[in-house]
Amino acid sequence: MTFSRRSSAQLTGAAPCLWLLSTCSTSWTSRRTSTRSLTLDVRHTWKSNCLPLRFWVNVIKNPQFVFDIHKNSITDACLSVVAQTFMDSCSTSEHKLGKDSPSNKLLYAKDIPNYKNWVERYYSDIARMPAISDQDMSAYLAEQSRLHLSQFNSMSALHEIYSYIVKYKDEILSALQKDDQARRQRLRSKLEQVIDTMALSS
Repeated sequence: MTFSRRSSAQLTGAAPCLWLLSTCSTSWTSRRTSTRSLTLDVRHTWKSNCLPLRFWVNVIKNPQFVFDIHKNSITDACLSVVAQTFMDSCSTSEHKLGKDSPSNKLLYAKDIPNYKNWVERYYSDIARMPAISDQDMSAYLAEQSRLHLSQFNSMSALHEIYSYIVKYKDEILSALQKDDQARRQRLRSKLEQVIDTMALSS
């Protein structure tokens, strides 16, 4: 399995973006969970589901999404073991293994406790970092949007977002009504106007 130059360059360029999103999402989750009566296990699970399990596991199991490579069956099996180990490392539950346990869980069983400590230290280190302000995040996203403007079809993306909004309209409107910042910006009312306008034009 070999990586192309183009893909390696793309990954290098994406590294700062991934780091920022990782820091921001983990920091945001820490702030949200700290204001709620949640156990440490639940907080840990929220953080893991936010990025490591939702994004990185998919990339680990499917490197062809990022690199110009062919993934054969042997490579696929190996990456599945790595992905399973990654998921177990992010879990807070204890895995009781025996002779009948699947081989992909037994292979790195002795290393999992150490990996779990790494994950906990990773979250702890991010929690101690200065929070990224909304202004900095908005400025960064605006710059990324400008840099990649020609690579995306904005109308197609908007259509996908609108389809999602229509499907979960009630839940989204309810969430906007409950959020203090959303109420201050009258986001529910603005979204309802968009939905009504789109309904008239369709």
